[in-house]
Amino acid sequence: MQLGISLTEFLIQEQRKVVGATGELTLLVSDIARACKAIAREVRYGALVGNLGQAGEENIQGEVQEKLDVLANTIMTETLRRSGHVAAMVSEENDEVITVPKHSRGKYLVCFDPLDGSSNINIDMCIGTIFSILRCPQGVEDPAEEHFLQPGTEQVCAGFCVYGPAVTLVLTTGNGTHGFTLDQGVGEFFLTHTKIRIPEEAKEFAINMSNWRFWEPPVRSYIEECLRGKEGPLGKDFNMRWIASFVAEVYRILMRGGFWTYPLDEKLKAKGLEGRLRLLYEANPMGFIVEQAGGVISTGRQRVLSLKPKHIHQRVPLFLGAKNDIERIEAYHREWDKSQGQ
Repeated sequence: MQLGISLTEFLIQEQRKVVGATGELTLLVSDIARACKAIAREVRYGALVGNLGQAGEENIQGEVQEKLDVLANTIMTETLRRSGHVAAMVSEENDEVITVPKHSRGKYLVCFDPLDGSSNINIDMCIGTIFSILRCPQGVEDPAEEHFLQPGTEQVCAGFCVYGPAVTLVLTTGNGTHGFTLDQGVGEFFLTHTKIRIPEEAKEFAINMSNWRFWEPPVRSYIEECLRGKEGPLGKDFNMRWIASFVAEVYRILMRGGFWTYPLDEKLKAKGLEGRLRLLYEANPMGFIVEQAGGVISTGRQRVLSLKPKHIHQRVPLFLGAKNDIERIEAYHREWDKSQGQ
């Protein structure tokens, strides 16, 4: 087997295109990739080393933590704390900002979901890690929550790693979206998907149909049109998918198109929630990746990457994927809001 360009080689090539680049971002992304390899190993061993089952605690989201949630969070946190390139971190599994000792602080802020799709852990389906990298504001010596509250447009890098039949890292630094597959024998990620593009028209969609009765009217209207197929106003048949793993859903859209949504609904509103997915470490990094692949990511009413975060665990409704379909969904929301005098 002939090996191609490694992740390290790719990052160095991208670094050379940026005037004044110091190489710190290259080293940071390499550290994150190393943490993902370690998490992939623990996922692969699973029940053989007692990694499956619940940890007995709840995170800040009120979700019961799995043992692998805790393990993945520890691996990512400790790897980044030692890297020398991170000023502070935010994780789905931690209530507050994770600090870094002053003597080893760098110039970047990292937000991450250490193990997305936890409900799939015990049934051996795809799970993954999501991360977002921001610059720490100049002059800030002790980063706090307020310094993380930057819109997604300020990200310098975003990515996710899928732990499935293959371990795949998807990455963007603002120059397209690229995929890297882990060679387990060599222990290195190699470039396998360059400048990924999402088709503008969807042929399949992903949504949790069990929530139909709770959706807002514009969402119900559009999904109903999809379900009517060739005989409906969209004039074509759709396939429908639902994996319940955000990384797996987005990876599928990157590889073969479509759109995915977890809209705001009455059930979420009753719990006092503004959406299902977290803005800083789920929506924003995926938004950067999807937009760099020619897709669109929206709350249904506005571009996700333009949102100014209100707090580090803020949730938002999400629609992402094929450009034309997401823009139609936004139009349906505008029409509905106008009819309601909003």
